[in-house]
Amino acid sequence: MKRKYLFFSLLLAGSSLYAQEWPAVRPEARPATRWWWLGSAVDATNLTYNLEEYAKAGLGGVEITPIYGVQGNDKNNLPFLSPQWMNMLQHTEAEGKRIGIEVDMNTGTGWPFGGPHVSMTDAATKAIFQSYQVEGGKEITLDLKVEEEKQRPVATLSRVMAYNADNKQCLNLTSKAKNGQLQWKAPAGHWNIITLYIGKTFQKVKRAAPGGEGYVMNHLDKGAVKRYFANFDKAFKENKTNFPHTFFNDSYEVYGADWTPDFLEQFARRRGYKLEEHFPEFIAQDRNETTARIVSDYRETISDLLIENFSTQWTNWAHGHGSITRNQAHGSPANLIDTYASVDIPECEGFGLSQFHIKGLRQDSLTRKNDSDLSMLKYASSAAHIAGKPYTSSETFTWLTEHFRTSLSQCKPDMDLMFVSGVNHMFFHGTPYSPKEAKWPGWKFYASIDMSPTNNIWQDAPAFFEYITRCQSFLQMGKPDNDFLVYLPVYDMWQEQPGRLLLFSIHDMAKRAPKFIETVHTISNCGYDMDYISDNFVKSTRCVNGKLLTKGGTSYKAIIIPAVKLMPSEVLGHLLKLAQAGATIIFTENYPQDVPGYGKLEARRKGFAQLQKQLPEIASFDETVATPYQKGIIITGNNYQSALEKSGVVPEEMKTRYGLQCIRRSHADGHHYFISSLQEKGVNDWITLAVPAESVMLFNPMTGEKGKAQTRKQEGKTQVHLQLHSGESVILQTFNHALTDVAEWKYVQEQPVSLSLDHGWKLHFTKSTPRIEGTFDIDTPSSWTEIAHPNAPITMAAGVYTNIITVPHIPADDWILDLGDVRESARVRINGQDAGTAWAVPYQLKVGKWLKPGDNKIEIEVTNLPANRIADMDRRGEKWRIFNEINVVNLQYKPVPYTDWQPLPSGLNGSVRLIPVTYK
Repeated sequence: MKRKYLFFSLLLAGSSLYAQEWPAVRPEARPATRWWWLGSAVDATNLTYNLEEYAKAGLGGVEITPIYGVQGNDKNNLPFLSPQWMNMLQHTEAEGKRIGIEVDMNTGTGWPFGGPHVSMTDAATKAIFQSYQVEGGKEITLDLKVEEEKQRPVATLSRVMAYNADNKQCLNLTSKAKNGQLQWKAPAGHWNIITLYIGKTFQKVKRAAPGGEGYVMNHLDKGAVKRYFANFDKAFKENKTNFPHTFFNDSYEVYGADWTPDFLEQFARRRGYKLEEHFPEFIAQDRNETTARIVSDYRETISDLLIENFSTQWTNWAHGHGSITRNQAHGSPANLIDTYASVDIPECEGFGLSQFHIKGLRQDSLTRKNDSDLSMLKYASSAAHIAGKPYTSSETFTWLTEHFRTSLSQCKPDMDLMFVSGVNHMFFHGTPYSPKEAKWPGWKFYASIDMSPTNNIWQDAPAFFEYITRCQSFLQMGKPDNDFLVYLPVYDMWQEQPGRLLLFSIHDMAKRAPKFIETVHTISNCGYDMDYISDNFVKSTRCVNGKLLTKGGTSYKAIIIPAVKLMPSEVLGHLLKLAQAGATIIFTENYPQDVPGYGKLEARRKGFAQLQKQLPEIASFDETVATPYQKGIIITGNNYQSALEKSGVVPEEMKTRYGLQCIRRSHADGHHYFISSLQEKGVNDWITLAVPAESVMLFNPMTGEKGKAQTRKQEGKTQVHLQLHSGESVILQTFNHALTDVAEWKYVQEQPVSLSLDHGWKLHFTKSTPRIEGTFDIDTPSSWTEIAHPNAPITMAAGVYTNIITVPHIPADDWILDLGDVRESARVRINGQDAGTAWAVPYQLKVGKWLKPGDNKIEIEVTNLPANRIADMDRRGEKWRIFNEINVVNLQYKPVPYTDWQPLPSGLNGSVRLIPVTYK
């Protein structure tokens, strides 16, 4: 394990090494990708080809996830974990090491974990309850048979319980059930007999690869999980294959698996009472408080078992082989914070396109709204931060747009959203392995996006990859520096939500935790940042010099308890101890009102009431009150802004006044921020920082520019001059000492007159499919779909717009080339010199150093999307959807062709300007 964790410590300790410079780039800082192996029909030659293409473009890691195969290609499929498959893994690992790409792998195929080695005994399990109403005072004979026919060969009888509501009598009749019958002399009265069968969900691995087909395993059963991993032990040992850098687990999509054979025993041990004595309340359709409390205890037990028997055991198993784990906990029927924290790298997921009102950002009707907002993304990063884990990863851009319609410019805002949410180790979703000889569009995964060499956007993707690398090199440096801890009211969710099994999926969180989501956005809008904390982590948090120090060693200024109804006595008691030791505790809207759960309820309520008496007495929460509490402070109130201000924590003006999004981290000599203007307006002003600073550096992750920022003191606080256009981002690094011999940051002041380059353009294509030959005099810069050529509306191409311009004699420190509306990315050459790549709004490049007196040749090579070409292929009936299983579907998961797509604008789509600027 030493080799895996050495870098973790370097991340935290090495920040001072990079003062005034871009941090050194390690593979982890580069973007990585989920690498779909379709049918695992891979070969050494094409593995090397694919990996070299990825490395050349700037990827730093791949995660192998085998899935279903290609139609008619069965002979080339390699069964998962077979000797042939392991040989290809060995080759991949060796090639990855040679070219500097880390190799991870899914601990299964498709999702969730399962496969041919999972027996029916070890398969995902469900509870089946059946009720019988009988009158007592006589001999009762009941045929005991599970009603669902398909369950009969597999279901086992676990309990037979009888309940008399009149005298509240409960009898365990399980021992009287023999040979499929219950024979019982029932006492007088009306009896409700409830049987519990342990059945199976019959869920099979979704999108399974060859050799990976089979039942989903029982994630709640320790033995089943252990036996599942034993198959990997066997394959790696027999084939003498090195274990990968990281094992991955996709989002929890195990449906209906609400039980495990020893659940009743586990429940009794953990909750202090027997669930079977309360089956009528547990399965009741009418939900009263008793039912809600028992169901809450059930949900907590499910959470415990999933974390202990699956994620913790999986991580320990990986550590035993020198690997680490990366996990998507969302979707789990468990406390998301504790589940994420039980692995090495918590991973969040974006699903859809976020709605930003960024000036000039291209719009497309064929998208879906991102279900992962900041409040959802922060579950993973919160767990990483409070547990002291250096990475938060992300499944990035899942279904950002429809297939073949995703531009790099659309990717950047959602990438920035993930960065400000705490992500620092992104993975694309995804990149299909595709043989070099495969006919275009190559091998495809059913869901977008496609970040691969067969996608036309790959030509300019290296510029995007470099942007990500620069951002992550800073975001992996130092430690988190969020202001507050926010208590996650999981017991409120467990007790209030309907049903029994409660899955915390991305798509349902607005229903699961609407009040909590509102709280998170309110705190953020007040100018602060936060991490969520679970009950378990609260209990291990200490107060050191007035700050809260979590188990993972991360420091916070206060903890917020947001309108919580239910809280365990141990947690409330520990919060009071923290306040006594000097911490600041903020209760909003109300104090916790009761304990959760059902076991020993009255005794626990008495203890809780004693703790409530220790809370400050206040007239009402309508007024914000800060009450000294021994060495600390307890703040109460309904108004978040007022309550947070009383904590003394300084908000970030860049958020409250200027609408910028940011995340702050600390390093040995100060702090560093990632800042993005995910809004219609930009900023050009002096901004007050929430942290002290003697000097400030600015770093442009788009271009690599850096320089010492203009700063000044205002009322004892540091202000920095910040310039950002709508959609732009910057890295700001503060230092607690003066910087000397450092170049100044170049602040741009556009001169009032610009040079419009609206005439004299020619267009030719360096590549185009279908082919477009020749050079076109188009005069004004416009979409090439409008030129007089039959292939223009359907081609996938790189078109070069060329012009000869004369730069006027205007005193200027530099010139900015404003490309206007670009569809979709552009490489610029001036007088034969590479002047940069514009791939996101505002599509501007500084080009002064390449201009010369007199005539200048400008070449703008624009790459469009493949949408026009694929739509034409569909209209002509050309077969390219050649994949098994789900094949290729649209955003609504329907196999709809793209025949009705209208041509998308391609190339330059408006005015081009050359702007003289002065540096100040």
